[in-house]
This record gives sequence, C-alpha cells and structure tokens, in this order.
Amino acid sequence: MCHVVTSPAEEPTQEEVDKLYSRLEREAKQGGYNLNPDVEFTKELLRGIIKNERRYGYRACPCRLAANDKKTDLDIICPCYYRDQDVIDHGACYCCLYVSKEIAKGEKELRPVPERRPSPVERARSAQFLQSTASITSPGGLKLSAPVWRCLVCGYLCARDRPPEVCPICKAGKERFERFM
Repeated sequence: MCHVVTSPAEEPTQEEVDKLYSRLEREAKQGGYNLNPDVEFTKELLRGIIKNERRYGYRACPCRLAANDKKTDLDIICPCYYRDQDVIDHGACYCCLYVSKEIAKGEKELRPVPERRPSPVERARSAQFLQSTASITSPGGLKLSAPVWRCLVCGYLCARDRPPEVCPICKAGKERFERFM
C-alpha cells in the first residue's frame, strides 16, 4: 500500500471517497471490469487518487511516482495504460484497484504485480522512435477519409477528425488517445 504525507487541505472527505467508489464500481461493471473486493483497501487507493488529482490536476496512480506533468504521466492516469494487460497476466493492475473475475470472486489469490511501466529513459527512447517513424504511410498506401484514433487505455478505435471527448468503453479522456493511422 502506498502512503504519502499530505496536508489536511488535500485530505479527501469520506463522502468524496464514497462518491468516487460508487462511480468507479458502476463504470467497472458496465465495462466488464472488477474493482478489488477489499472495500477498505480500494477506498484507500481512491483516497490517493483524489489527493493526486488535487496535487497535479489529474488522477495519477497512487502507487507510482508522478512527474507533475500530465503529458509525461498520461500512461499512469487511472485507469492506466497497463491495466488490461496486468489484469490478464497477473489478475490485477499494478495498484490492485482493478482485479480479474477470479480474484473478485475469491477463487484466486491476489499476488504482487510487477511494474510494467518503462523507465523514463525507455519512455524517451520510445517517443524518439515514434517521432522518427511518424511519416511512414500505412501498408498499401491506404487512404482514409478521417484519421483513426486509438484509446491508449483500452484500445478502442474510431475514425473521425478528432478523438472523442471521453472513450465510450473505458471513460478515458481525449488526451489519452493517439493518432493510430
């Protein structure tokens, strides 16, 4: 569990935590996800998410070190880019907010999840590579009437002039989309 010293002004109220819990629980069920069944643990994570939103202006994962730069931290804004693969591979996301159906039902034991996020050096190299290949055309010279946008959280694809304000699948904001083609 992550613990961060905060000022009293940053401390969320129980009402705020309960409201976020209810919303995320509803959205998780609608999207085919499961919140950690340990309600107290889950609410403590949500407390950290709310604190990070107050500090940084976005909901950075409470178990990772945020850079206080939204562009740098897009991959760790909850739900993070790594959630789905972590749940598939390990039964839970890194902070254990989202868990597999087996863990939610108590059929499988929750175990620590290794960090999947690349180091800052690896992320910088990846960004440089993507920029160097940005002008490559699609295979066969495929021409589309609109660009294709991909949600970096859940993989949702849509073809339109701009990304949607909110992903219809995982509810991630438009800044979490990348131009795919």
